[in-house]
Amino acid sequence: MSRLAILGASGHGKVVADAAECCGWQVVDFFDDAWPQLGSNGAWQVVGDTAMLKSMLEAYDGVVVAIGNNVIRYSKLLELEAAGANLCNVLHPAATISRRAVLGKGVVAFAGVVVNADAHVGLGAILNTGCSVDHDCVLGAGVHVSPGARLAGGVKVGDLSWIGIGSSVRQLVCIGCEVTVGAGAVVVSDVASCLTVVGIPARPLSDRSAG
Repeated sequence: MSRLAILGASGHGKVVADAAECCGWQVVDFFDDAWPQLGSNGAWQVVGDTAMLKSMLEAYDGVVVAIGNNVIRYSKLLELEAAGANLCNVLHPAATISRRAVLGKGVVAFAGVVVNADAHVGLGAILNTGCSVDHDCVLGAGVHVSPGARLAGGVKVGDLSWIGIGSSVRQLVCIGCEVTVGAGAVVVSDVASCLTVVGIPARPLSDRSAG
């Protein structure tokens, strides 16, 4: 019987669990640091916290972190990997992933996702419902591509960046680390690290590194 542990009992976690069951995982257990006050996540039980999961890793065939915050998710992934967790990917059967794409550990991809040839997706990235990552894109660790977002060919996205719902990024654009691209934005030129960009065309809203 295949057993999957998911760290992070949130709405995002529910979608990960549902995708995992579609992939054939027979037992899905949640862990969350709000346990024991938090005992369930929809149809699934919360059975412990991070410390308990680390003590029970041998009981699970795979572990995935389902935390929407990029920084926290990446930190938890590194913590679990150092503890010996078998970090796995959860790729919904209705996602289309090129056999020539390269995925790091701990990636989740939901229904309607398309990842094309020679794309590289880093550790713990979220490819959310219906997004597309075209040929030769490079996504760093902890990136989140939100529902319906579109990355054209050759786009580079730095570690821990968030590409907002329904946004679009022109081919060959480079987006730095810890960037937030606002919902519906159209990115047509490179974006430096630690910026938030919004609008059509996307322009900086704030520079978080300046404070």
